[in-house]
Amino acid sequence: MKKYRIYIDEVGNHDLKNVDDPNQRYLSLTGVVFELDYVAKILFPKLESLKSKYFKSHPDDPVILHRKEIINKKERFEALHDLKISSAFDSDLLSLLKELEVVVLTVVLDKKEHKEQYTVWRYDPYHYCLRILVERFVLFLEAQNIVDDVMIESRGGKEDIRLKKSFKKIYDEGTEFVPVDKFHKLLTSCQLKVKPKSNNIAGLQIADIIAYPAYQRILFQRGRIEKVGQFGEKIITILENDKYYRGKGNKLWGYGKKWLP
Repeated sequence: MKKYRIYIDEVGNHDLKNVDDPNQRYLSLTGVVFELDYVAKILFPKLESLKSKYFKSHPDDPVILHRKEIINKKERFEALHDLKISSAFDSDLLSLLKELEVVVLTVVLDKKEHKEQYTVWRYDPYHYCLRILVERFVLFLEAQNIVDDVMIESRGGKEDIRLKKSFKKIYDEGTEFVPVDKFHKLLTSCQLKVKPKSNNIAGLQIADIIAYPAYQRILFQRGRIEKVGQFGEKIITILENDKYYRGKGNKLWGYGKKWLP
């Protein structure tokens, strides 16, 4: 049986402070699912070739794709100040995303509604989103008859320890919608893999590139923002055409996309 991995990236912050501020009201997790042999043989070489072409990336000193730095054209991405180079890079990046054999899942939590709805008991927002994302992921694995594990970008120190404990609790106890035996059957590890993006992990870099447009698109669809950025729209078109996980009847919401609470 082929083995897969979901790589997860976040948008927003996890606390319940300042939830009236539109810039801090939402938290989103996006996961990208790749077959592990595909990562080694196709995704990683293609991504390294792209970075080498535009940013002089070298195996001893690899460039790490990070959306914010790319947009701001900072540090290793200064070449993007040249409009011709920037246009060519955007085109090649979109072509890469379009050809990738990947499945995408996105969860967005309205923390203000979450705080108001659960006045006595409530999940930590980050762990709530992780729980729901992993549920969708396990349902996808069951439908495809494949197995997988989970990798998430490191948040550092105590936060990483809390994430690992939260994942282990989900694995050991299951949820109200997915019984524990399915987690044991379909996940190849009871441990959450937590890695920094600086390790040059291709899956985490792809998750970073698409997480913000995926988040914006859901806010737009829920009437929370007026539009998605122009380049983000191009990414979303690719994702919604054939990358997002869909259930029976081509159903997207509740499968590849989930709005919380």
